[in-house]
Amino acid sequence: MPVLARYFVKSALIWLVLGGIVAGLALSGAGGLPPLLMTIRPMGWHLLTVGWATQLIFGVAFWMFPLLGKPQPRGDERLAWIVYGTLNIGLLLRVIGEPLAGFRPNTLTQLMLSLSATLQLAAVVIFVILMWPRVKALGRSS
Repeated sequence: MPVLARYFVKSALIWLVLGGIVAGLALSGAGGLPPLLMTIRPMGWHLLTVGWATQLIFGVAFWMFPLLGKPQPRGDERLAWIVYGTLNIGLLLRVIGEPLAGFRPNTLTQLMLSLSATLQLAAVVIFVILMWPRVKALGRSS
């Protein structure tokens, strides 16, 4: 397993634990949630879907999809590291910005959440660009 794939998978497991804790806390109040727990509820689901599931998918796909050839079998690995960085920085900004925005919505928290979403979207787009030639390679081998 390539080093970067291990980073993706290990990070996904960390987000799984954090997302599970946050979602568990948010669900623990069931009926009348205190304000703090109400603000972290969407963040918990986001950590589970983007932090855990998406990142795990990215790591396994980077590792397992068909290889391209000798010089760069998995494509430009620098792009893959950019995907890893933008996805995780975007998630961290969400973890910080979501509770802050729930208590004190202001220009800074809105900017933080917008930047978070932009970084995560950029990670997805760059990942598709990186993986497309490897998916296209599937059609050639059939």
